[in-house]
Amino acid sequence: MPRRPSPLEGRRPTKTDLDYFRSHPQIGLDDILPSGEGPLRLLIVGINPGLWTAAVNAPFAHPGNRFWPSLTRAGVIDENVDVSRGMSQRQADALVRRGIGLTNLVARPTVRADELSREELRAGGAALVERVAALRPRTVAIVGITAFRVAFRRPHARMGLQDTSDLNGWPTSSALWVVPQPSGLNAHETVDSLASKWRQVWDASHEGIVSIADQGSE
Repeated sequence: MPRRPSPLEGRRPTKTDLDYFRSHPQIGLDDILPSGEGPLRLLIVGINPGLWTAAVNAPFAHPGNRFWPSLTRAGVIDENVDVSRGMSQRQADALVRRGIGLTNLVARPTVRADELSREELRAGGAALVERVAALRPRTVAIVGITAFRVAFRRPHARMGLQDTSDLNGWPTSSALWVVPQPSGLNAHETVDSLASKWRQVWDASHEGIVSIADQGSE
């Protein structure tokens, strides 16, 4: 389906806009996925849309988010991307051509991911397993360790490559990684440190399935 343009028609959201999208969570955010049988090298899974992201219908759209700069620096994408006022069909198509898809664990937009309930996250985790089984991406990268721990009942999980042997329904052909939140609220990370982690994921997605032992403990 053609991508919906920004509901704000190219302008930046105001506080009134953000309040509206918080009170209308059903509007949601469009996924970026290949149509038909297109190959999917890397499926990036956010936790849920922020209000700015929902308002302009573009993933990781807040101007303070380091997601797009870190992907560019890592070489995952080959041009600087500014989606703070919305994402064009051309930008979405360029991601798909590189074998990249984007979706979220939970569709409901919030100011912060910690506003989501345990039940929402676990339902999102179960739905993601089904989606991965259908799409068969080479690699899946979930953005945010805290939500991952809740969604997949892994309280002691750490960043990096995950063991999927006990995830019922997860295809053995799809590697699972967890990477840090790129939000400006995450003071532990910089664009450079995020880029380093994305480069590792991107390189591994080219090489195919890699074992945790091959990667070393994180």
